[in-house]
Amino acid sequence: MAQLQETPSGVGPPLDGPARSEPAQETHPAPATWRTSALAGMASYLDAGSIVALGAGLTLFQARLHLSSGAVGALTALGPNAVGCAIGAFIGGRLGDRLGRKRIYKYDLLLYAAGMLAMALSVNTVMLFAGTIAVGVAVGADVPTSLALVGENAPPRARGRLLGLTQVAWNLGPVVVLLLSFAFAPLGLLGVRLVFLHLFAVAMVVWGLRRRVAESARWQSARSPDRPAPDARPRSLFSGAHLAALTWTTTIYLFWNLAAGTSGTFTPYMVETLHAGSRAAGLALSSAGFLIGLVGTVVLFMRFADRSHRTRRRMWAVGGVLQVGAYLLYLVLPFSVPVICANIALFGVGSALAGEGFYKVFSQELFPTLLRSTAQGFTFGMARSVLGVWSLALVPLLAHTGIRPLSALLAFFLFVSAVVGWFFMPDTAGKSLEHIERERGGQPA
Repeated sequence: MAQLQETPSGVGPPLDGPARSEPAQETHPAPATWRTSALAGMASYLDAGSIVALGAGLTLFQARLHLSSGAVGALTALGPNAVGCAIGAFIGGRLGDRLGRKRIYKYDLLLYAAGMLAMALSVNTVMLFAGTIAVGVAVGADVPTSLALVGENAPPRARGRLLGLTQVAWNLGPVVVLLLSFAFAPLGLLGVRLVFLHLFAVAMVVWGLRRRVAESARWQSARSPDRPAPDARPRSLFSGAHLAALTWTTTIYLFWNLAAGTSGTFTPYMVETLHAGSRAAGLALSSAGFLIGLVGTVVLFMRFADRSHRTRRRMWAVGGVLQVGAYLLYLVLPFSVPVICANIALFGVGSALAGEGFYKVFSQELFPTLLRSTAQGFTFGMARSVLGVWSLALVPLLAHTGIRPLSALLAFFLFVSAVVGWFFMPDTAGKSLEHIERERGGQPA
């Protein structure tokens, strides 16, 4: 069977030769490709939305259910921000390569909806923890399979733009959640429950719409008996070029995610418990950060990410400097609303340039089709596992040492991600998945 090659609508007949210049129209994906990417990208909306919704309600659940600081840390560690998500990513990523993208990302939303409903109706710690874990497992399984579908449908010179759309969804989810939390703040814990019910409703709507989405044509071709069988065993990820790619993507995302996860989940909590402002102020500040990230993704990332390798490295360098600077501010200035605003602005723009958006792009470009979802499930799961351990320690650390030691650690994490990302970034911009795989010494993706 002929190899598939990317076209404006996703995949099509092969083109011979080691490389080619892409026609101008391949920078403009077909409407169907945008729709599929939007539905797949809702995994990011539900993922980030659930993380922030839980963070926005932490202090209220802590008071109502008499949770200790350790229990608060455990709740965040076991949920969509950390260990629960990691378990789902490890399992769902592999199943996405074996069984197909559609089968996994369609049905995992039912688990998400069930978990979110349990959280919304929780009257004790058992319901709250069970629902949180279920939501975490569901989003962990959904993200790598959904992103693989987007990457496999995208034309070479629009891959960053389409995957950037999923990052827009990742920022939009928290914005909507935080605005709802702000509006419902006078209702107390009932307002938090209503926010959870909003995510339940969105999950059910997306589940219904996803039932009409076709399976990835590239995955179907790779599974065809007419093609030579590639080495699709997970252990092949731990040698050669695959190991280098796995190590690089894990490193840049793991260290970046420690800072992003802390910011996304704990900003309202820190603002309130460190007496910088009220719970409403914490929600508003956190919402502003995600809104800045959303605008930055649309204006900067989606516009420039597909241009060239040099452009990608410049974006990464600027983004890294901005993000490190965001947390160095807390080392020299007081934890007050103006300083928090500066931190949020710098981190929001910086993360659009050198954050999860590029991690998503490179995770599709650096691995073959039958290992793509497995690889991203591994890197995503590793990052969320480490974040889970970090979350367990964060609340006690914050209570005992204050904001400055925490900020120094976060600045260091972002520095590691920035340096490793810049020095070892592979040159894949504008190339088809098949061409990248040939360059890396493997079979066509």
